[in-house]
Amino acid sequence: MIEVSGLSKSFKVAKRNPGIISALKSFVHPQFTTIQAIDDLTFNIKQGEIIGYIGPNGAGKSTTIKIMSGILVPDKGNCKILGYTPWKDRVNYVKNIGVVFGQRSQLFWDVPVMDSYNLLKDIYKIPEKMFEENLDLLVSTLDISQLLDTPVRQLSLGQKMRCEIGASLLHNPKILFLDEPTIGLDAVSKIAVRQFIKTINKEKQVTVILTTHDMQDIEALASRIILIGKGKILLDGNLAKLKNQFNSQKVITIDYSESNEVINIPGVKLISQSKERLMLSVDTSIIKISDCINLLSKKYDLLDLSVDSRPIEEIIVSLYREYQI
Repeated sequence: MIEVSGLSKSFKVAKRNPGIISALKSFVHPQFTTIQAIDDLTFNIKQGEIIGYIGPNGAGKSTTIKIMSGILVPDKGNCKILGYTPWKDRVNYVKNIGVVFGQRSQLFWDVPVMDSYNLLKDIYKIPEKMFEENLDLLVSTLDISQLLDTPVRQLSLGQKMRCEIGASLLHNPKILFLDEPTIGLDAVSKIAVRQFIKTINKEKQVTVILTTHDMQDIEALASRIILIGKGKILLDGNLAKLKNQFNSQKVITIDYSESNEVINIPGVKLISQSKERLMLSVDTSIIKISDCINLLSKKYDLLDLSVDSRPIEEIIVSLYREYQI
C-alpha cells in the first residue's frame, strides 16, 4: 500500500552571527548551511496498520509526512502510495488521504465548524449520503455534536483538535497522517481521540501513520514503530517485541515503615528513596524478582509493594541513547 524507497530531502538554511554588522554582512554576502532532513529512507506499510513514526525533535518526521502527503518534493528517491506518486499525482492522490497537523488548522477560524465541513464536502465532491453517514459517525464517536455551530476561534484546543480530526475523515480517506494529534490535550480529550483512531482503523481499515512525542499514544495505538534519528531509520519493528527486549528491567515500588536502610543488592539500582517509599530498577537477568522481594522484606517492614515493567518512555529514551540521537 505504501512503498518508500531511498527518500532524501535537504534544506538550505541561512547562517549569520548576531548583531547589526553581521546582519548587514549576511545581507550583502549571505551564507547558507545545508541540513539533511531525511537521508535514504526505505520502508513499506500494509493496509490497516497503525504505525508509530517516532524520533526526537529535528529527526525528520514532519518532513517525511509532508513528502508522503504531497506537500514537499524530495531531492531523490521514490514513494508509491495507493499507486500514486504524491507530489506528481497530487490532485487525485489527496482524495484518498487525510492529514492532521497538530499545530496547523484546516478549519476556518471565524465561521462555525459545520460551515467548514460543508465546504470540505464541496471540495472533495462527497456524495450527500456518504457525507451524512460519515458525519454521524464522527459526531457520535468524537462527541462534537455541541461544537458544530460554534466558531472555531471559540473552541478550546481539545475541542478544535477533535473537529480537525473529523474534518480529515469526512471524505473516507484510506490513509490518515497524524502529526502530533494530541499535543496540548487534556486526559479526557486524549482518550477520546485514541478511541476514535482505534474505531476507524478497525471498522474502515484506515491505515494510520502517527508521529508524536507522547509515548502513551504510541503504546495505546501502534503495533509497529519506526524510529528515525538524524534523518535515518534506526529501528523498524513490532512494539511488543521491543518491549520484551527490555523486559529484563522491572521497577519495584515499596511503601514501608520509616527506615534509613541502604540498598546494596546485585542487579538492583536505586531510582528514588524517601523515609517511607523506595523505587528500584531490577535487572531480572541478574536477580529474580522473588529473591529481591525476599531480601527487601528482611531490611524493611513492608506495607505495600508493586512490580511494573519499564515505562515505554524509558525504553524509547534508552533507544535514543543507544543510537546517540
